[in-house]
Amino acid sequence: MCGIFGIIPKKKFDKNDFKSLAFLSRERGKDSSGFFNYCPDDKKYFIRKFDNDIKDVIEQVFPKINNLVIGHSRLITNSTPDNQPILLNDMACIHNGIIINFKSLFLKYKINQKNDIDSEILLALANHYINKNYDLNKVIDKILEDCEGIVNCAIAIPKLGKMLLFSNNGSLFIGRKKENFYFASESYFLDKIQCNNIYKITKEIIDIPKIDKPIVNINESNTKKRNDFVPSLQSDSSLEKLLLYENHQLQRCSKCILPSSMPFIKFDEDGVCNYCKKYTKKNFVKYDLNEANIIFDNYRKANKKADCIIPLSGGRDSCLALHIAKTKFNLNPITYTYDWGLVTDLARRNISRICSKLKVENIIFADDITKKRNYIKKNVVAWLNRPNLGMVNIFTAGDKHFFRHVQTVKKRTGIKLDLWGINPFEVTHFKSGFLGLAPDFESRQIYNSGMFKQLNYQSKRFLQMLKNPSYFNSSILDNLHGEIYRSIIKKKHHYSIFDFYKWNENEVEEILKLYNWEKSPDTKSTWRIGDGAAAFYNYIYYTMAGFSEHDTFRSNQIREGEISREEALHSIKVENRPRFQNIKWFLDILDLDFKSTIKIINLNKL
Repeated sequence: MCGIFGIIPKKKFDKNDFKSLAFLSRERGKDSSGFFNYCPDDKKYFIRKFDNDIKDVIEQVFPKINNLVIGHSRLITNSTPDNQPILLNDMACIHNGIIINFKSLFLKYKINQKNDIDSEILLALANHYINKNYDLNKVIDKILEDCEGIVNCAIAIPKLGKMLLFSNNGSLFIGRKKENFYFASESYFLDKIQCNNIYKITKEIIDIPKIDKPIVNINESNTKKRNDFVPSLQSDSSLEKLLLYENHQLQRCSKCILPSSMPFIKFDEDGVCNYCKKYTKKNFVKYDLNEANIIFDNYRKANKKADCIIPLSGGRDSCLALHIAKTKFNLNPITYTYDWGLVTDLARRNISRICSKLKVENIIFADDITKKRNYIKKNVVAWLNRPNLGMVNIFTAGDKHFFRHVQTVKKRTGIKLDLWGINPFEVTHFKSGFLGLAPDFESRQIYNSGMFKQLNYQSKRFLQMLKNPSYFNSSILDNLHGEIYRSIIKKKHHYSIFDFYKWNENEVEEILKLYNWEKSPDTKSTWRIGDGAAAFYNYIYYTMAGFSEHDTFRSNQIREGEISREEALHSIKVENRPRFQNIKWFLDILDLDFKSTIKIINLNKL
């Protein structure tokens, strides 16, 4: 999940096109960078790799570019130290995607794995099949047949004078300009440098200078200390024991399972809460099949061109939305992912699984991960100074740019329709309720929308910030920008897939099995496992208030007649258990001490 690009020239080209592709590609990843280029004066190929954002190294590389060049702007999803391009047996590779089964492929073909990065298997397999005297078309076919997950790849083989370009989900494009070949992860990038005849790559083999000399590898990585961008999930029984899990003895609604600690809750003489009495049905099909097709026909395009954007977080409902759009309504979606530093590795792998199997392009907007995580850390530290349940939501305020960038994708692609997988049962009320905002029982929306509601919400938050000035930090403008755009800016051609197709939990679980969808090792629930903050903030809510998102979700299902109260009580006993591995992962990426953080939360227990 990176930005890859390149220029394979037949004639002299404008070097500024290379710089433009580099800066455009960094939208897809800013964690590190690398280049592979040919120097005709030396008649040699060179690799240069950096731990830096591509914008910080481009001027070092730019003077050396006067012929073939390919580049990589990385969003780290596997093995922080192993930057690209990858070098093996005098072949070089850049790769966008995640190969799920790379470890088993090394074992299957008895190939020695030299690096931890998944992309190495592409070169290993290419070398394996070339040694079997397969022609290059068959080499590509065999690699794509072997690999599970997204593969968008450029492999340079100087000794054969060939460049292999191939993709299994459509996230790789090629264009021409003055007889020169240009490729990039998105068609928009090529359009910006005025390429012609732009099309999706499935498989291309292009001639490059044939040189039987070793590739010179200039590795400038590891020049600075860096935190692990993708720490593994860990087990530690001594730390896990610090997490509390108490059976809170609270009055619960006799109809749903909401407890007395729920903000603004009231019980009548029969023990039924006001949330039940004022509940309006949310899980229903707003448009029948005929109405749905009439709506979608307004957006369908000829020649099976992309006709809708599916925002894809890697969670179960966004994956379900993609499946439904593609298989039930015969739409041709492009997916879009906003990676802001708390998209879990598991979510990224599930994105790779479903997009490769459905052959759907995945456009990525990767924020500055280090900066965004630093913002989160500042707000978590501020919260720990003065714990307040109404301010927990500020941890995830920075992810609301998801709503902003989807408009950018629509503008660039010319696609009008965006279809979201917003679960109708996710209405919580309590997150703003702890700030002092009474629930709007009539609303079907998950988020507070409208100018007045957002101003009221932000004013309540501002009062808490005055009591705890640590919140006045560098994250403020970023958080406000995302939240205001989400809640105030009017959206056009914007729907939830569940307006057209009823959400059913059992069906969701069965559909996800079709994609070998991965579950988290620390919970049986499939909800919220793609969100890196969810385990942490739900631990806070359960410890300090005696309930979490799971209680409200299950209560909504009871009211809709989806499950019984007994089933809900059984479910939350499992779902509210502290998820140690993901809590530890969250604190690790923020460089926060587990013991001291959990101690503060526990001191404020219910």
